[in-house]
Amino acid sequence: MRRTHLAYAFDIILKSFAIMILLPVIIAIIYKQYDSIIPFVSASAISFVLSLICKFMYKSENIENLNDIKKCECLFIVVMAWVVAGIIACIPYLFFDIPPIDALFEAVSGITTTGAGINTNMDYPKAVFFWRSLTQWLGGMGIIVLFIAVLPQFAVAGRQMFFAESPGPTEEKFTPRIRSTASSLWKIYIFLTLLEIILLCVAGMPLFDSVCNSFSTLSAGGFSPNGESIMGYNSIFITWIVLVFIFLSGANFNLQFKAITKFDITTLFKSEEFRAYLFIFLGISALVCGSLILNDHYKIFDAITHSMYQVISIMSSTGSFSDDYSQWHFTTKTLLFIAMFTGGCASSASGGVKIARWVLIGKIMKNEVKKIVHPNAVLNVKMDNNIIGRDILAQTVMFVSFFMGLIAISVVIISILEQDIIIGITGSISAIGNIGPAFGSVIGPMGGYETLHPMSKLILIIGMLIGRLELIPFLAFFEKDFWGK
Repeated sequence: MRRTHLAYAFDIILKSFAIMILLPVIIAIIYKQYDSIIPFVSASAISFVLSLICKFMYKSENIENLNDIKKCECLFIVVMAWVVAGIIACIPYLFFDIPPIDALFEAVSGITTTGAGINTNMDYPKAVFFWRSLTQWLGGMGIIVLFIAVLPQFAVAGRQMFFAESPGPTEEKFTPRIRSTASSLWKIYIFLTLLEIILLCVAGMPLFDSVCNSFSTLSAGGFSPNGESIMGYNSIFITWIVLVFIFLSGANFNLQFKAITKFDITTLFKSEEFRAYLFIFLGISALVCGSLILNDHYKIFDAITHSMYQVISIMSSTGSFSDDYSQWHFTTKTLLFIAMFTGGCASSASGGVKIARWVLIGKIMKNEVKKIVHPNAVLNVKMDNNIIGRDILAQTVMFVSFFMGLIAISVVIISILEQDIIIGITGSISAIGNIGPAFGSVIGPMGGYETLHPMSKLILIIGMLIGRLELIPFLAFFEKDFWGK
């Protein structure tokens, strides 16, 4: 890899962060909380100084763009961009007496849209809550996707970086140029965010809370300025508004862009993945709803509301909550636990395995069963009437295998560290799936990750980063040829 090209890319990235991290200063000025200005200005200054160091490393090479970028360099830039983003994002938290490991946990949880809160203390300036939600909103669509959309220096290298950051089961794009694709994704993302802000304000939520919750909803993040999440607003209208937008955050933004620009909602239902996403959501919700009525004695409408909200929140890896599901009956929680493994659609803000991969795995298994009876049959796997290549099928099987293997390793280590199997299992799945709150009294919806062992926090931090980038870029780091000059 060429250090000059890496330095050029990180010069651009760090300068961009230096600007973005100043946005909470506006909130501090509006609400006259001037003491909260210094943390963000300091973080911005550090990011800018680091960018100058990177600039010094390549200035003699006269690099003007990344047209000749190599794939290994793209993978390295994407992975390290997220790592650097987490480190820079944690700097403001250090000014509020938050320990370094906790500050890093909170920042990575935000930028990866995991939404796992480090503590339950909500006594911070508004600029801090805005920053928490903003980091999720920026990370929801993807840091690199943003740079591709707005920075011409990433125009040619954009395609490789785009799929390195969001390696779905297929390299889907819906406009001829990858920069136009990134721009269109951000347009639909911004449109839906603004629409939710307006609707929440109409529903009676304060403007500041509406902005923060909308940022966290569309990014499938889950952070809220209210310590009790959406439950704290005690409004069925607000709950249903957020529920709808959580569902959209977990759906394919490509399809949503097509449906809106063509004024044709049937575009969504032509997608096999979207139909599976809707079917799984409604199916698990129906089971949870029935259990809430029978075992938790909820009224029918309340059961429908909270079951649908909690299922889609966990499925899409949003992690916000409309009710304290840690108090639900064991059967209800077990049914809800299933949703942790599904994920949302490809090209969405959600984490997890993704529905498209589960659909492909199901079809692969179906074909293998058929081959028992017809061993010489040539069977293709199709999705939306398109034949899926063997390389993509192999990568899908590899992804799911590594995903489950990584969870298993994390479960064992954290369970030993915490002496608690529930924390080990649900915490690991929550981190790697970028879900947020898990199960139990410690890291459940009303708890926080503050009391965990520092090593457990570090493992979960790594899990959140790997889960957000969907394993593939990180796995490349273990190939010795990756590090060749």
